[in-house]
Amino acid sequence: MAKQMTPLPDGKSVRANPSPAELKQLAAKMPNARETRYGNLNVQTEVLARSKASTFLILDDPEASSQQATSREEGDRIARLQDEYIAGRDMIVVDGFIGDDPEFRTAARLYIEESNANVAGMQRQLYFDVDDPDSFEPELTVIYTPNLAVEGYPNDRVIAVDCERGVTRVCNSDYFGESKKGGLRMWNKLVYDRGGLPLHAGCKVIPTDSGDKVGLIVGLSGTGKTTTTFTRQNGSLPVQDDFVAMMPGGKVYATEAGCFAKTFALSAEDEPTIYDAVTRPEAYLENVSQDELGELDFFDTSYTQNGRATFSFSSIEAADARELQSADFLLILNRNENIIPAVAHLNAEQAAAYFMLGETQGTSAGGAEEAGKFLRVPGTNPFFPDDHDHQGNRFLELMSEHQLDVYLMNTGRVGGPDEDDRSLKVRIPHSSAIVKSIAEGTIEWERDPDFGYDVASSVPGIDESDSGVLRPRELYAAQGRLDEYTKIVDRLKAERAEYLSKFPALSEEIVAAVR
Repeated sequence: MAKQMTPLPDGKSVRANPSPAELKQLAAKMPNARETRYGNLNVQTEVLARSKASTFLILDDPEASSQQATSREEGDRIARLQDEYIAGRDMIVVDGFIGDDPEFRTAARLYIEESNANVAGMQRQLYFDVDDPDSFEPELTVIYTPNLAVEGYPNDRVIAVDCERGVTRVCNSDYFGESKKGGLRMWNKLVYDRGGLPLHAGCKVIPTDSGDKVGLIVGLSGTGKTTTTFTRQNGSLPVQDDFVAMMPGGKVYATEAGCFAKTFALSAEDEPTIYDAVTRPEAYLENVSQDELGELDFFDTSYTQNGRATFSFSSIEAADARELQSADFLLILNRNENIIPAVAHLNAEQAAAYFMLGETQGTSAGGAEEAGKFLRVPGTNPFFPDDHDHQGNRFLELMSEHQLDVYLMNTGRVGGPDEDDRSLKVRIPHSSAIVKSIAEGTIEWERDPDFGYDVASSVPGIDESDSGVLRPRELYAAQGRLDEYTKIVDRLKAERAEYLSKFPALSEEIVAAVR
């Protein structure tokens, strides 16, 4: 990717890199910002989630892309509209790095209206610091006007992604995720072009008797990626919450200095690290329920289930991202509610196939059109700005170069939805016991006769009374539902093969793994 050369449009005024304290003061002036009893700010936004329908790649030949795209001429028109608008607005510049390894970090910049200073403050927590401001030159830039409507697009909102120029322009959304993902989406392309694979993944380090184990947790937003990353096993520590790069030879690089955590159903008992971090004065909250006294209610969904918070990794105990080498295992999260086991061990071809399938139940993080619906999102990465065939093939290629144990993990239910009293919930303690046992190598496996992967015959820390979450076939059989189980097996196999066949460049080895 060529270095970004587009100059910033002149604003009415420009604050260059205000301090965190200054950003918080500016955000506190926003009419939709309230202080909580913990001393942090909670902003209620108009847009509650990512705007997928309004996101367009800017390409010379948009018809040739499998992604939603528009022409370079239209991109230039949007740029002119935004530049003209910015000329009359007070603006903020926030500079930082995506990644902190001097040999693999990307200079990034956010340019946003001062009236939405909370977004600048939140992004400041996720960027790594600039060590030499005088020589800083951004390679990726997000130009963000939350209050500029652009007619002709869904909800008069557009996110124009120009990877070639290294610029994303966001118009008419005040949701912080568009800033965060604006930079990371372009970074995705940069990593792929360098021979690696961007992973929508958390990362953690787990101490074991045989040494530290590095685990990657791949999953669509809202499927338990952050929870799994932050849950403690053997004193494990999080390294990264949302995106990592996996390069040839297995080398792993982090991206962010902080976390953008989903707060729905957050409790001090189940997720003490995240709970403590988001109830500190320096954290920023977005769309979290709050009463007149400033008390937070993470279980109230009357406004949205997609409440969020940002905090810096410096505010919690975390492992040093610069010490990352290669990963030992990778978890592919799938929030399901029928016959997906709590954990399954995959061979290389199966791993690439399930990575490409990206199966899960959608959550409010993807907007109302995804919440509660069964989805297939290749790599569970809706931010990969290229044909998805490339993700699966690159995954298998990297697997051949570096030994990596890959597991499918269901973070939902087995045997039916929540209202079906025959079903079993895969609880956080179940998942935590599984992650601990994966790191320690203490799970006993048996071959699943239907899908060909290995399922757990036993997991230390999971009682036999909960064995149904480990071996769904046995649960359905014990309940006299084996015919129902078999029908789901046949349906899934057919649907998966049909879905993967839609990617013409995908390796036949990957497609064959689900038949």
